[in-house]
Amino acid sequence: MIRMRLLVILSMATALCLGGCHDAQDGAGTSDVDTTAVLVMQIQQCSRLYTTEYKVHKIVTYDDALRLKGSFMNHEFNFPLPLGDRKVVIPIDATLKGYIDFEGFSAKNVWRRGNSITIILPDPKVMLTSSKVDQHNIKEYVGLTRAHFSDKELAGYEAEGRAAIIDAIPEMGIVASARESAARLLIPLLSQMGYEEEDITVTFRQDFDPDDLKLLLDQTSIEKKKNE
Repeated sequence: MIRMRLLVILSMATALCLGGCHDAQDGAGTSDVDTTAVLVMQIQQCSRLYTTEYKVHKIVTYDDALRLKGSFMNHEFNFPLPLGDRKVVIPIDATLKGYIDFEGFSAKNVWRRGNSITIILPDPKVMLTSSKVDQHNIKEYVGLTRAHFSDKELAGYEAEGRAAIIDAIPEMGIVASARESAARLLIPLLSQMGYEEEDITVTFRQDFDPDDLKLLLDQTSIEKKKNE
C-alpha cells in the first residue's frame, strides 16, 4: 500500500523576468494610442515573468505485507505472515515555479477609460522545474522471508511521488501567488507612465476552479520530469 505526505516547506514570491523589463517612458502628453503602444511594448519585453517559487517536500511510503488468506469451515481468515513485511520511505524534493508568458500580450489586453486603466494578463502557468530523491534518507525494512526492493520498484514509487506533487498543484495556491506578484511588478510600471495607483487594475480573464487550474500546468516541463 502506498501512502504519501505532501509538505510545502517554502513559498517564495519572486519577480524574475526573462527578456528584461525596462523602465517605462513617461506617457504624459502623449495620445491614448501612443501610451498604450508604449505600455504594450514594455510588457512584451518581459517574455516570461517568473513570479512565484514553491519548494515542496514529499514523503512516499510503501507498505507490502505478505498475508495468508482463505476460508475454513465457512470462516474467512486473513492474517499477516511472520517476518513477511516490506516497507520503504522515499523523500522527494521538488521545485515549482509560477510564471506569466507575455508572448501573446497586445493592445487587446489593455482597457482604458478616462484616467483609469485595466490590464488583463495572460493566464498564469506552473512548471515543475526540478525534482530530486533524497537518496541518503531512503529507509527500507525487509522481513527475513522477503526480497529487497528492486531498482525498478523504487523507480516506480518515485514516479508516483512526482505525479502526486503535480496532481496537488491546484491546491497549493501557486496560481494565486503568481497573480499577486505580477500585479505588484506591473503597478509601479504603470505609475511611471502617469497613472495613479488607485486608477490601476491588474486582473486575469477569469477565476479558476480546480479543473481549470489543471489546464494551466506547463505540460512540457511536467512530461519531461515524469519521464526522467
